[in-house]
Amino acid sequence: MSLTREAASNTARVLSEALPYIQRFTGKTIVVKFGGNAMVDEKLKASFARDIVMMKLVGMNPVVIHGGGPQIGELLARLQIESHFVNGMRVTDSKTMDVVEMVLGGGVNKEIVNLIHHAGGKAVGITGKDGQLIKARKLKVSRHTPEMEAPEIIDIGHVGEVESVNTGVIDMLTNSDFIPVIAPIGVDSEGNSYNINADLVAGKIAEVLKAEKLILLTNVAGLQDKNGEVLTGLSTRQVDELIADGTIYGGMLPKIRCALDAVKGGARTAHIIDGRVNHATLLEIFTDLGVGTLITDEAAESTG
Repeated sequence: MSLTREAASNTARVLSEALPYIQRFTGKTIVVKFGGNAMVDEKLKASFARDIVMMKLVGMNPVVIHGGGPQIGELLARLQIESHFVNGMRVTDSKTMDVVEMVLGGGVNKEIVNLIHHAGGKAVGITGKDGQLIKARKLKVSRHTPEMEAPEIIDIGHVGEVESVNTGVIDMLTNSDFIPVIAPIGVDSEGNSYNINADLVAGKIAEVLKAEKLILLTNVAGLQDKNGEVLTGLSTRQVDELIADGTIYGGMLPKIRCALDAVKGGARTAHIIDGRVNHATLLEIFTDLGVGTLITDEAAESTG
C-alpha cells in the first residue's frame, strides 16, 4: 500500500530531524543495557534489534549488554532449585551459577544475536569470560542493623563486581563491523565464574570505552521528581542532590549510581529510558524529544 502524502511528509520530517544526530554520532560508541519489559515482549524485542541494526548501519558502534534475571528464576524454578536474595542480589552457589551461565551465556545471549541477525545486522554473542573480557572479583556484601556492634559480612557465592575490562575484545569486534552482545559473567584470576549485575557491567564498559552514550532501558518513564514528573535533563551534581534528599531511592538507586559513575569516569552522557516504548533507543538518540532522562557531567559539557 502506497504512503499517503501526509504519511510521506511525516517520514521525511523524521528523517530530516535525525540527520544532525546521525552526523554527530557517526563513529561513536553507544553502550546499551537491554533489560526489563523490552526483553520479554516480542514486539519490543524486535523493535530493539532493529534499533541496534539501524545504529550500526548509519555508522555508530553499538555495544549491547543484557540481563536475564526473570529467565534465570524461571529455569531455577523448573529445576526445583530454590532462589534466595540478599539486598536484592541472588545468592549464587555452584548449581545456581551453572544455571546462570546456561541462561545468560546460552539462551538469552543467542536469542538477542538471532534477533539482530533477523533484522539484517551482524552480531557476535560473548560472555565476560571470552578473551578474559571482564575480570571479576567476589562481591562482598555486609549487613548492619542498629543492635549489631559491627557489620555482618554475608557470603552470597558467585556474585561479583567488575575489576577490569579488556577493551581489545570489544574493539576487535566493532572494528570488524560486528555488534558485540555481552552476557554479564566475569572470571577471576583463578578461573572462577561470577554473575555480575548487568547495569554495573554496562556502566563500567561505557566508562572504559569513553562511550558517547550509556543507555539503560528500564520499566519506568525515566527519573521522576517527588511529584512524579519525569526529569528529562540533569547534571551529575543535580543527581547527587536528588539522591541526598531521598528523591531517588530503592531499586532505582543502583541503576542511577552506575550511570553516575560512568559519566564521571569518562562516558559523555547516560540515559535512563523507558524500554516499554516501541523503538525507545532510536527515539532517544535520533529525535529532539527523547523518552527518558539524560545525565551529563557539567565539567565535560563545559569543555566539550
